[in-house]
Amino acid sequence: MELFRRDEFLQIDYLFYLNLVLEIRCRKFIELKTLYICLGIKKMDVNKIKNYLKEKLTFKYRFVVLNENTFEERFSFKLNRLNAFVFGGIFSVLLISLTILFIVFTPLKEYIQGYSSTELQKKASNLIYRVDSLNQALSVNNLYIENIQQVLKGEIKRVTFNKDSVLKQLQIDKIDFAPSAVDSAFREEVEQLDRFSVFSEATKSNDIVFTVPIKGKITEHYNSKEKHFAIDIAVDIDTPVKAVADGTVIFSGFTSDTGYVLVLEHSQGFLSVYKHNSSIFKNQGEQVISGEVIASAGSTGTFSTGPHLHFELWNDGYPVNPSNYINFK
Repeated sequence: MELFRRDEFLQIDYLFYLNLVLEIRCRKFIELKTLYICLGIKKMDVNKIKNYLKEKLTFKYRFVVLNENTFEERFSFKLNRLNAFVFGGIFSVLLISLTILFIVFTPLKEYIQGYSSTELQKKASNLIYRVDSLNQALSVNNLYIENIQQVLKGEIKRVTFNKDSVLKQLQIDKIDFAPSAVDSAFREEVEQLDRFSVFSEATKSNDIVFTVPIKGKITEHYNSKEKHFAIDIAVDIDTPVKAVADGTVIFSGFTSDTGYVLVLEHSQGFLSVYKHNSSIFKNQGEQVISGEVIASAGSTGTFSTGPHLHFELWNDGYPVNPSNYINFK
């Protein structure tokens, strides 16, 4: 009996588990079937929505403009929503691009926060340079004032300077001034070239004509023995002084002994000197022509005894008598 009960119990358990598995499989099948049905419904809804939107976008409208009084058709055109969206997008992109370009390449960008005008940038850079230069000048002035204060207060320390030691370092015992063989050969070559120079010969063959620098009374003539290498011509003050020939101003300045002085360089090695002027009208480096007014006669300088022109003429570094070249009568 016990064996029979044990086999009966095992048979009941097997049937229970078999029913349970069948029930689970049926439930899964039902769920999958319902899922497939739902997905099919969703697919149908999506297709309907797509077709609905397509019809809405591609549905054509006719835009007509009529005359209000006669109802005459002026013009008309067909349009749908899709074209309106496309044209509107393109127009918006173009409008935004043109606006950006107009702002960037015009002065309107100065009114936008974050942009600065070019004039303000230039002024700011100039102010920076000025501030830097002012700081340098201020530092120099402060250093100068500090040194002046030390001088006034007597706080400067004396510095001992050994002059003999410096001179001893600079002193050269023997200097050989004899030219070397290469230097001697170069000198001979240059002398040969200068001796047969076609340009120098052609220049010397040209005659130079001098004009009277000023008209007046000669108070002192050229005298090499007394070392008076000039002609003094007495004139009224501020009488115009003229260039005796074409040339170049090589000196224009003032000396305490001879006052305002002008020196002109002419061709063929001639120099003309004009001293004791009241004022000069030419600067160093300027070109002048013969007879051009270059100064006003006067009586400046400690060597002057009255209003006159002290005129000198030099040739190749040596003084010559101006009367031999100029007729002062």
